Amino acid sequence: MNAFLLVNPRAGDAHPTPDELRDEATRRGIEVHVLRRDEDPVEVARAAGADAIGVAGGDGSLAAVAGVALERDVPFVCVPFGTRNHFARDLGLDRDDPIAALAGFSGVERRIDVGRAGERLFLNNVSLGLYARLVHRREHHRRRRNALARARALAIVLRERKRLVLSVDGRPIEAPVVVVANNAYRLELVSIGERERLDEGLLHLYAPTGLVRSEWRERSAERFTVGADRPVLEAAVDGEPEELETPLEFRIEPRALRMLVPPGR
Repeated sequence: MNAFLLVNPRAGDAHPTPDELRDEATRRGIEVHVLRRDEDPVEVARAAGADAIGVAGGDGSLAAVAGVALERDVPFVCVPFGTRNHFARDLGLDRDDPIAALAGFSGVERRIDVGRAGERLFLNNVSLGLYARLVHRREHHRRRRNALARARALAIVLRERKRLVLSVDGRPIEAPVVVVANNAYRLELVSIGERERLDEGLLHLYAPTGLVRSEWRERSAERFTVGADRPVLEAAVDGEPEELETPLEFRIEPRALRMLVPPGR
């Protein structure tokens, strides 16, 4: 099989190093391309023409290249190489062992769901509201090379406290954060945790409630329409800043993506 791995060297403080990962993948017969700063990962993946396409990166690196695998109907391989690697965790991979994940190129195929926000593909979730504003402000300060980007972004967001007026399928909803997820998450006290499966065929919408926002409202469907009091919403799509036009049409594509995972995962 002609296998291709795209490595994002800026995904996080990864170990092994990008060079070590490249060398090990090459030893296994996998063609490797380490992404340069000015390159578009989608264009690089499309030009590869491989029988299987993989990405070594964090959650934000995966969806765009997964979209290329989907449009070409070839298997996709996830190699955890970022900071959090939530998708790799939910897929059953060891988030701290990217070398072991290379076995996916010779592993077993399983089909999983993908979500769409308009035409924007997501593998994990789309967040609106407070968290999305935090991600956008953090990215703004990161581009200004601010070493305290996360702390400054959080301080600005908390100071602004802008009210977000949303509706879901025509019904008003009031919450500081709304999350639309590809499959169900296990709900924790003030956050969402892991997913037990990736092939349920449903989107799940979550919104925190209660005086201290310690509980979650949840609804599930194959489609959601999210309206807003503005034409464009700041969103965090798999943790990456995006601006999405409203109304937002969310839908799920059941078992659309062919995943290759190491045997036993």
